[in-house]
Amino acid sequence: MEAAAVASSGTGLRCSLNAVPRQQRRSARVGFTTKRQPCAVTCRRLLLRPNARLYRAASASARLDSGAGNSGVSRKRLAVFVSGGGSNFRSIHEAALGGEVNGDVVALITDKPGCGGAEYARCNGIPVIVFPKSKSAPEGVSTDGLLNVLRDLKVDFVLLAGYLKLIPGELVQAYPRSMLNIHPSLLPAFGGKGYYGSRVHKAVIASGARYSGPTVHFVDEQFDTGRTLAQRVVPVLANDTPEQLAARVLHEEHQVYVEAVAALCEDRIVWREDGVPLIKSRTNPNVYT
Repeated sequence: MEAAAVASSGTGLRCSLNAVPRQQRRSARVGFTTKRQPCAVTCRRLLLRPNARLYRAASASARLDSGAGNSGVSRKRLAVFVSGGGSNFRSIHEAALGGEVNGDVVALITDKPGCGGAEYARCNGIPVIVFPKSKSAPEGVSTDGLLNVLRDLKVDFVLLAGYLKLIPGELVQAYPRSMLNIHPSLLPAFGGKGYYGSRVHKAVIASGARYSGPTVHFVDEQFDTGRTLAQRVVPVLANDTPEQLAARVLHEEHQVYVEAVAALCEDRIVWREDGVPLIKSRTNPNVYT
């Protein structure tokens, strides 16, 4: 599980095949890009500072795009946190565009403004917010600033997708039962501070475990200790390398996370009296998956 503190779009990336009209160039310096930009041939980085007009423009765009999905439930607005390539973020975004998820990604939050996930967001017209502020990312914002941005954007759910910092308690408390993370092991095994990426898969293989797989869980104020929502199991083969096991787990991550987010956006998650979350089947409300 990972942390956050809000920042405005850090290194902006404008991508275009043709020259950009003067009006578009001016708006890119002032606010978030809210329209998808074609990513080919030319990519130019711009440094964007936190600006209230940026947030209002992105918030207005999100409201215009919101509406009722096929399930009869209003479309949800999602904020995704990443620190790397963001393959789970891409899967969720593509599922939303394809109608599999009844929601829209309205913001990408990152502590690494140059990461692949942030560049993908910029090239798809998704506002990028840098969090937290640091020496390497002076354009970042504070936790209070991030909370203000998320409120302005009317974010319903927060999704962590490879964000490598602990989420501040204030943010967790602002989104109770509304913040998910995905971890590349069968929690509670091989979770906690320092367990991420290849470190997890190396530890699984070294332990002699016969099975592994991803876990989708709600976020609390510690690393990887929130309530489990969904898991997928994959075999750990006798001659597995960490890279081979990682690829097998990642394949399942992309599926199980999209399914969990889809359930969240369709209000299909119910909580047992003992605090365990369950997912209702889309086709049969009396069955839990």
